[in-house]
Amino acid sequence: MTNFELGIWSFPVLLLLIFLRIPIGLSMLLCGIVGTWLVTGTWNPILAKLKAETYSTFSNHSLSIIPLFLLMGQFAGLGGMSQSLFKAANTWLGHRRGGVAMAAIGACAGFGAICGSSLATAATMAQVALPELRRYGYSGGLATGTLAAGGTLGILIPPSVVLVIYAILAEQNIAKLFLSAFVPGILAAIGYMLAISIYVRLYPGSAGASPRATYRERFGALFDVWPVLLVFFAVVGGIYFGWFTPTEAAAIGAAGTGLIALVNGGLTRKTFIDSILATAVATGMIFFIVFGASIYNGFLALSQVPQEAAAYISGQGFNPWIVLVAILVLYLLLGCVMDSLSMILLTIPIFFPIVTALDFGLPAEEFAIWFGILVLIVVEVGLITPPVGMNLFVINSMAKDTPIVATYRGVTPFVLADLTRTVLLVLFPPITLFLLRILY
Repeated sequence: MTNFELGIWSFPVLLLLIFLRIPIGLSMLLCGIVGTWLVTGTWNPILAKLKAETYSTFSNHSLSIIPLFLLMGQFAGLGGMSQSLFKAANTWLGHRRGGVAMAAIGACAGFGAICGSSLATAATMAQVALPELRRYGYSGGLATGTLAAGGTLGILIPPSVVLVIYAILAEQNIAKLFLSAFVPGILAAIGYMLAISIYVRLYPGSAGASPRATYRERFGALFDVWPVLLVFFAVVGGIYFGWFTPTEAAAIGAAGTGLIALVNGGLTRKTFIDSILATAVATGMIFFIVFGASIYNGFLALSQVPQEAAAYISGQGFNPWIVLVAILVLYLLLGCVMDSLSMILLTIPIFFPIVTALDFGLPAEEFAIWFGILVLIVVEVGLITPPVGMNLFVINSMAKDTPIVATYRGVTPFVLADLTRTVLLVLFPPITLFLLRILY
């Protein structure tokens, strides 16, 4: 068997290990070690790679952003920011048909701007919004589907952990990727609200409405979200005004949300220790997946799979847009069985050389950023795609009286909204890139 054939066969073996419920990071690590041994015929390169790769991977300064953003999300939850965001959105939208669900989407978008994690956004906002959705007569499927979809805004609206990983893999500027994700993120929130509006008109019995708030109550609730705006502008504004590097901005954000949580009484000695431990566990999980992917991708490089695939596709004269659509569809399928981070780490080293060898009529940097945002969007869709969308299980576990099938039905309008937005961004790259072109 040739090295190339070994590389090809490693994919079904990897998927089999995943189906056997072996952690994705360990699955990639095992495939990488065994594959490298089969290619080289000796253990010495593997041992040397394990030593060198461990240091080179985790000494990467950019990776320090990840635990800082995760810690910022932990502190934001303790600081009562999720409650104030939902209350503000609900006072303005709750009296409309489907308005409480729209308010949940708006609150998810706001919380995602200071969190960076989809699962954390979904779980945190569910604690706040789910009782209110039930209180006003929302069906279980619509309530859980709304919160599962809203959670995906956590990785789309900057800051985003997944975008940081993509920037490292594709060697792109993190700040430019964050900037380019803004418009698609806003479009996602608007699309979800439109999906809710259409759904409640088709099924009027699926949603109720909260009492109309006075303008005094609305502006009072709006004033209460100033800590969120302060942290957001400190982090994102600091990056684009050149005050901080992305890593420094993440540290400022974590310190700022921690201070707000302390002032609001949510940060005690116990909750501080719990936040540190939760951040450490999540960081360890992410870093192990990064390490496993690094070893596996090293084996793929030895087998020449990415290089051969790129040379073959570019040499066949395939239409670049057909190749791009095929890759995006594959991401949607992979999203049914894998989490977003694993998909990015596994596929970008393979797909990125392929698409960069094709001509899409864009400068190299603009194309890399546009492709990264498209990948982020379809990966986000995978988080709410049945049967294994991770957000669906997180939300459904918090609404034990709602059957998972009802959650699947409830999330369908949001999946359709995502697919529509994806088509729009594929057909019109300037939608994603115009802020980048204005500021850079």
